[in-house]
Amino acid sequence: MALFAVRLSDLHSMISGFRAFAKSPWAVALFALLILSFAIVGGTQADIFGNLGPRNVIDAGKRSLTPSQFRADFDRIRSNEQQEQGRPVTLEDLVNAGVHVQYLESQTRRLGFLNWAHQVGIRIDESLVLDRIREIPAFFDQITGRFDEATYQRMLAQQNITPIQLEDEFRDTAVSEHFAAAIAAGLRAPRVYGALVAARAFETRDGRWFTVTQTMAGTTPPPTDAQLQAFLSENAAQLRRPEFRIASVIVFSDAPNAPRPAISEERIVERFNFRREALSTPERRSFVTLTVADRAAADRIAAALRAGQSPQAVAEANNIEAVPYTDQPRSAVADPAVATAVFGLQPDAVSAPIQARIGFTVAKLTSVTPGQEATLESVRDAVVQELQLEDARARVFERVEAYERARSEGKTLDQAIQEVGARIVQLPPFTQDGRLPDGQPLNAPPQILQNAYSLAEGAESEVVDAGEGQYFVVRLDEITPAALPALAEVREPLAERWTQRENARRLSALADRLAARVRGGEDIAAVATSAGATLNTRTNVQQNAEAQSDLGEGVLRGLFGQGRNQVFTGPASETSFVVGRVDAIRAANATTSAPFADQIRPRIADEFVAGIGELLVNAAAARSKAENDPALALQALGVDAPAEEGAAAPAAPAQ
Repeated sequence: MALFAVRLSDLHSMISGFRAFAKSPWAVALFALLILSFAIVGGTQADIFGNLGPRNVIDAGKRSLTPSQFRADFDRIRSNEQQEQGRPVTLEDLVNAGVHVQYLESQTRRLGFLNWAHQVGIRIDESLVLDRIREIPAFFDQITGRFDEATYQRMLAQQNITPIQLEDEFRDTAVSEHFAAAIAAGLRAPRVYGALVAARAFETRDGRWFTVTQTMAGTTPPPTDAQLQAFLSENAAQLRRPEFRIASVIVFSDAPNAPRPAISEERIVERFNFRREALSTPERRSFVTLTVADRAAADRIAAALRAGQSPQAVAEANNIEAVPYTDQPRSAVADPAVATAVFGLQPDAVSAPIQARIGFTVAKLTSVTPGQEATLESVRDAVVQELQLEDARARVFERVEAYERARSEGKTLDQAIQEVGARIVQLPPFTQDGRLPDGQPLNAPPQILQNAYSLAEGAESEVVDAGEGQYFVVRLDEITPAALPALAEVREPLAERWTQRENARRLSALADRLAARVRGGEDIAAVATSAGATLNTRTNVQQNAEAQSDLGEGVLRGLFGQGRNQVFTGPASETSFVVGRVDAIRAANATTSAPFADQIRPRIADEFVAGIGELLVNAAAARSKAENDPALALQALGVDAPAEEGAAAPAAPAQ
């Protein structure tokens, strides 16, 4: 050890030497050379330029989640939550509930695991992705029952998801499922686990107990006003009425039953000529596609189709699916390469292998339906409706401009409304989360709720664009502050709840006193007699036996929750308690418990595999050095951290 020892004076000398060197021109040149070497070959100790690029909410090796992707994901979470709850849900609500933290943690583990899986070489066959897409009922034509790529693309666009994003998601899901299947195939729960569960299930016990009723404990006299007022204050959080607001909505659209002005023939003809091509029926083609992972297989499929084999026979021979398309326009074919090839074929022709988005596709054209040019009479109604809708939106916009002009000239809200011909819709009282006094949801856009709860009483909002050519203004008419109800309003239900609580306290206290006497050495039979209760005795009670379900949950919980010669007490129902004693415990009979142990093993194995799988996923995420940035996530959402999280430290890497 003496060879590796450094004296304190030597250490000071070394540090002084380093400081002097760091100030010399040689140090600058050497540091520049080190930076250049890291830029060329990559530094292993530090990422010098790591902070110069864009930051990610989640980093997990080569997998990451950008702030914009996180915001898009969270918007979808919010939309789903609003649909489930039937009321508006703000980003602040989700953040205060910790949803963003849960999502960050789960996605950090998931992306870390997927990064590790790719590094170790876990791959899936691309045909699995295609199979998953074609298994989703929403992507099928409801009439023909066939997969509809136009519907597929349109529905994804509505969710702000691209086909590539969905396909990547399916790849990741398949990797996770295959990994889970491998774990399940390779792990076995020890047989002793089943034996332990069976031993507990078939264990029998002897016990004695009696029931303490409310009659034995006595009932509480009616409460005084002082007691009720104190009880009201104790439960203020549950009994406080929320703030209600009443608002008027100024609507600029036409009245629902207002007649629609006629459209001139000149405008109809002009619009028809402008939209003739779009209103015409495009050429449609029927064809079959077969998709494989490599070009060599696609060449064999094309040769077989040209030789006269049916697409179904070729598909079966190659263990793939032949996907038929019936009367599809070119715009409905999602893959541009496939669309170009198919709409360049002659009837009954077979394409060359097409480099598609997923693998290589071979298409066989079966029929062509020529397009049909639209005539004015065939589409007149559609053109008229289109023009009427445009005119209605134009009238709305004119009213909005006139309203804003009138307000800027100093006219009152009512004067402006009367001048422009807008309508006032009176809303019933509602809470900030959009609930009516009876608890039912208010059927109103979220913007109305948000504006109503941002205004002072008597104030009105700016003009709000609700989309689809709809505009409105919110005027806050009245605020009913949150407050506790008056005692007179809730006296009867409050007295009932207070009485229930006090009776329960009396009952519990009596049961505890009787149980203490048994624990002190008195015979349980004598204690039961003194209380006017009937003593119950039962031998060979089995915890899971249906035949003994008449004992009640309270008795079974007490018998199997204590050791031999111990006393138990607990609620038997809302108006009774049980006091008892465990007299004997008998181990399970191996002959009867062994079959149950075998039966329970599969369920134990599932739980065992789930636990091991979670540990492995966490370990994979840690190996990928997966970590997240909660502060950046909140910044992407435009939401401040909750008060209790304001001083939280940055998230540590996934463990």
